[in-house]
Amino acid sequence: MLLYCVALLAGFLVLFKSADYFVMGAVATADNLKISPIIIGLTVVALGTSAPEIFVAAASSLQHQAELAIGNAIGSNIANVGMVLGITAIVTPLVCRDEVLKKDIPILAVVTLVAGFVLYDGELQIYDGLILLAGLATFVARIAMGNRNEISMQEIAEIAEIDEIPNVSTAKAVAMLLLSLVFLLLSAEVLVWAVVKIASSLGISELFIGLTVIAVGTSLPELVVCVTCALKNQNDLAIGNIIGSNVFNILAVLSIPCLLAPQDFSIDILYRDYFTMVGMTVLMIIMSFGLQGRKTITRLEGAALLIAWAAYLVLLYQSAVSS
Repeated sequence: MLLYCVALLAGFLVLFKSADYFVMGAVATADNLKISPIIIGLTVVALGTSAPEIFVAAASSLQHQAELAIGNAIGSNIANVGMVLGITAIVTPLVCRDEVLKKDIPILAVVTLVAGFVLYDGELQIYDGLILLAGLATFVARIAMGNRNEISMQEIAEIAEIDEIPNVSTAKAVAMLLLSLVFLLLSAEVLVWAVVKIASSLGISELFIGLTVIAVGTSLPELVVCVTCALKNQNDLAIGNIIGSNVFNILAVLSIPCLLAPQDFSIDILYRDYFTMVGMTVLMIIMSFGLQGRKTITRLEGAALLIAWAAYLVLLYQSAVSS
């Protein structure tokens, strides 16, 4: 068991570090090739925030652990709202801009409903993955048509946790990009292997670990980014990061097991986990608009989100114990 836990921790550490270098290598390569900032934003920012979830989903799907991939996507969204947004709002109240309320939140609401459509029959099919990928293409196209050059570049700096784009040669940037990609793949494989072994040793499902340990672990970069943005009074970037990450988790991450490992899954994922994700999303939307029109997520509301997430973890634990 100790070996598996060490492998799990090492997998997380290498995964996160590789994701950082992947973003830096991609940004440097794109900058050296004179690619426009909006294209960098659409690709690097999206992959940078969701790279851990994407690679874990791919590795688990290829190892025929589709429920682990689903649990990672849904569990990460629940953790993003309950843990990440809750803690960030406790650190400092989050003011929601009208642009976020009018454009980004409706997109998240629609995408969340699309996830329900994909999951309602209790099985993953290739056409479900194609529907999600079509939604992803539509979402990316919507951003491309908007004037978000400045925001995209700011997000790159925050997510990569660097002050500026690395000033390296194209050859070095490409080498960094490819090497980090290899380590992303290897660390994801080790992570999934450790999860399967730990679940088997403890007599619990891989889904439980995916919804808890993996979901929390892959949400930690979002927590760092959001708290950092909030402390710098960039509240719109903090909230935007949560919304964007949740949209990509559904459209990009959830599509992977549909395409690589189509199969039936536990109905608990729909009735317990998906509806919890819906409930947390509705709570976030209500708080964002403000009960009294203040359009601010207060510290008290942040604490409520954190408590709701903790209650969900207790429910998962009770389900695992009773099964």
